Amino acid sequence: MPVPLPVLLIGITALARLVGLAVPALDTWHDATRIGIAAVYLIAASGRLIPHVRRDLVRMVPPRLPRPDLLVAGTGVLELAGAVGLLVPATAPVAAICLGLLTLAMTPANISAARRGVLFDGKPATPVGRRLAEQVLYLAALAAVVWLPF
Repeated sequence: MPVPLPVLLIGITALARLVGLAVPALDTWHDATRIGIAAVYLIAASGRLIPHVRRDLVRMVPPRLPRPDLLVAGTGVLELAGAVGLLVPATAPVAAICLGLLTLAMTPANISAARRGVLFDGKPATPVGRRLAEQVLYLAALAAVVWLPF
């Protein structure tokens, strides 16, 4: 069973912070948060390469949008680019802003999928309330990368 992305975010961030006790390049919560949120977007992007996950993601796209297959591929490329950008301290703030905007842009598709009862891996899409809470968590982590050099 895959690890839920919010758990991955918190776990990888905590692990990176622990590693930071020995590795000066990760010696702040800011750096650990960059690593944690990058892991989330790397996993999300990689899902676009797994055929059954990709099919489910294509079904999640609201029907009124054209070429859901290209939209899923495009968002995967953007998530991957953003995740790599988060790993480079000089580009992390811009990558975080771009991923934040991408996350906001994809939120309506997640809401639509939940309301339409789209199945994801044979299970209903994440309920709207939980999905929005997850999105807020990701946006908060991205905002921390931009504004909180702690």
